[in-house]
Formats: sequence, structure tokens, C-alpha cells
Amino acid sequence: MKRRSASSARWLQEHFADPFVQKAQSQGWRSRAVFKLEEIDRRVRLLKPGAVCLDLGAAPGAWSQYAARRVGAKGRVVATDILAMPELPGVEFVQGDFREPEVFEKLLGLLPGRQVDVLLSDMAPNLSGVDAIDQPRSIHLAELALEMAERVLKPGGHALIKVFQGSGFVELLQAARGRFGQVKVLKPEASRSRSPESYLLAMQFRLV
Repeated sequence: MKRRSASSARWLQEHFADPFVQKAQSQGWRSRAVFKLEEIDRRVRLLKPGAVCLDLGAAPGAWSQYAARRVGAKGRVVATDILAMPELPGVEFVQGDFREPEVFEKLLGLLPGRQVDVLLSDMAPNLSGVDAIDQPRSIHLAELALEMAERVLKPGGHALIKVFQGSGFVELLQAARGRFGQVKVLKPEASRSRSPESYLLAMQFRLV
């Protein structure tokens, strides 16, 4: 049996000692990431009963799980990821890369026209630990999410997108401000302090 590295063992020890991990497990959430969305939703009432939500990079499903509870039986949650995701009540899932035409068309088939009230994206690249590699990858994913928001959101709709602050971040903010009435950058409590992640909250989408 292959032994874990010292750094891997430290990560596992820290992970399972994390109060947000413990809280997620005790409450039946799929990951600690749910508390990032919950905090932001509590602050700005992002998700409302009856809303239609699209969740990009959804696996393992904590954000979709939370969104489905918030929008209720009259709402709708469509989720997608390149990874498989176990079934969730109230969530329609499409596996694949939404940049590919076939996957994109499947999503549009579930969401014809501009039906989406809220787009969520907690997408992040597989981190190498090298900023010169990780930063462009993270900005690219955020740009893809913003482009998708511009294609599917209703006028007045909102987007919440994970982004790493660094090269390309200011340009991403400027692009969002050109299409949304209100743009904020938030770092919820459940985001680890050493993590460069923050969340771009873009509200009141405007058709151009």
C-alpha cells in the first residue's frame, strides 16, 4: 500500500479538523463549499423561491443541493460538470464540458430562451501551486462563466462566479461592470484565509 506524503497527511488532518467540513457532514451537505454560497445568499438574497438556476462546475453538488432547497418545488436547478455527480432531488444534471456544442445544446434544451435568474460557478482549475499557471487558468474559467451568464440570464438576472485575484482580475471586473448594474467582490468566511479565491457577484444583468 502506497504511503501518503507528509504534506498529504497534513492536508487530510487539517481538512477533517475544519469546522466547516464537520458542519457540512453533520448537516448532510455534500461539501463545505455550501457555506460560501449560504453566506452570500443570506447577505444579498441571491436565490428566491421559484427561481431558475444554472450551476456550472457543480460536482460534487453542494451548491446545487443548496440552490434546490432555496428555489423550492416551483423553481428549477440545472447543473453541469465534466465530472459525474450523484443524483440530487430537484436538480437536472448534464455531464460534460459546456464549451462543447453538444453539451451546450443540451443545456439550452433544458433552458430555452433567456430563462435563468441566477448563474452559479464555483469552478476552479486543478491547482499546480504555480501562480503563473494557476492564475490564467482560473481567470479563463471565470471568463467562460461570465460569457455563459451573458447568453442565458434574464434581464435583471444575477451571477456568482469564483475568481482568483491576480493577473486578469481587473479586466474581468471591467467586463462584468459593462453588462451588470452592480458588481461586488466578496470573500465569505468559509473561504480559507490562505486561499486566493474570492467571488464575483454581478447583479442586475443588462441586455445590450
